[in-house]
Order: sequence, then C-alpha cells, then structure tokens
Amino acid sequence: MRRLHVMTGNGADEGFSVEELAAGQRLFSETWFFLKGVVGLEHLPGTDRPEIAFAGRSNVGKSSLINALVGVHGLARASNTPGRTQELNFFLPEGQALYAVDLPGYGFAKAPKEKVAAWTSLIKDYLRGRPNLARVMLLIDSRHGIKKVDREIMTLLDEAAVAYQVVLTKADKISEQAIKFVHRETQAALKKHAAAFPVVIATSVETGAGIADVRATIAGIAREHARQK
Repeated sequence: MRRLHVMTGNGADEGFSVEELAAGQRLFSETWFFLKGVVGLEHLPGTDRPEIAFAGRSNVGKSSLINALVGVHGLARASNTPGRTQELNFFLPEGQALYAVDLPGYGFAKAPKEKVAAWTSLIKDYLRGRPNLARVMLLIDSRHGIKKVDREIMTLLDEAAVAYQVVLTKADKISEQAIKFVHRETQAALKKHAAAFPVVIATSVETGAGIADVRATIAGIAREHARQK
C-alpha cells in the first residue's frame, strides 16, 4: 500500500516510526562539511558511497532546505537571485558514507544563455550517468506545482531509471487546504512516471514542517545501502 506523507498542523509525520525519525535526527546531527563544487563531470568525487541529489527549478529553495536539514545556516549557498548555484556542490557528514549534492537550479536564471545551457547540460549528464546516485529529491514549489520544465527532468529520470522523490517546498506560503490539493495533484501526476517514488513530502524551512520526514527518508536510504554492501 502506498503511504502519503501529508504535512499535519504541527509538521509531524505519521508515516515513519519513532526509530526511523531518530535515525534521521542522528544523521543530520553529525557535522556536515562542504567537500567541493564541480563544474565538469571529470571532477566528480569517487563512487564509493550513495549520493542524494537535490534538484529543482531556480529559486525553489534547494539550498535553504539543505541548510534546514543539517541545521547550519549558510552551509549551502542560498540566494534570492535565481541561478546563483552554478556548480554541483557536494556535502558530506563526518563519519558517514554519504554525499548530499546541491544541483544548479534549472529553468530561469540571470546569466548568459550559453552559461545556462552549459550547466543545464551538466545537470542532465550527471543525472543520467552517476552510478551511485541513490535518489533525487525533486523539489517543487508548492505554490506552483509541477511545471513543464519539471516534467522534462522527470522524463529524463524515468528514461535513466534514476529513482526520484518529490519534496514540496514553501508549504507555509499557502493554506492548509491548498497544500492538500497540490499534494493530491502531485501524487496523481507521479503515477504516470516509472521512476517516481510514491511518497510526497511537504516541507517548510520556516516552520520546520516535513524536515524530520526528509531526514528520516535519507537516513533510510543510507542504511539500506550500507546493508547491501
């Protein structure tokens, strides 16, 4: 049976066990470091550990979500200017075999067209060819829902057989009724995509809603990878 992770009034999740939530808390209580920014695939780190990539349109809130997950303001560079992140930025927790990757925002960016094309190509080549990419957390602005440019990335991930999971951002910016609606709409859309993970998580970095859910999800992926080694 598919489980729906819908944000509740206090931001709690009813789909994870106490143990799973605690594992997520432990993972993100570790000290996280910025490893490197990559502008070409030849500079990628080794594939000895699973990677969780954060993808989404420019200004969707990727860097802000990463900062909220690790509890460190400014670890990932957040900006009000769309398109500021122009590298694949790698982060890792102390003592844990895991990478978190902040991808450049796709779609609109205040930069020369040739530069936008270059890092868009970098994103797509990375998503298609990274063997240790365990899951892509695909961030969707809850105020706007899935857009055409998001569907293009979803199709690419389907074709590459890369598992991805939708995380709705900025859930505090709309009403509770509206977030339930966009959650249902997103859930319905994902049924048409073979590589889409069925659980949608609604989040807000302002209220903390859904943050524990994302932490528990990533901790579970890391634990499963370690078990298979």
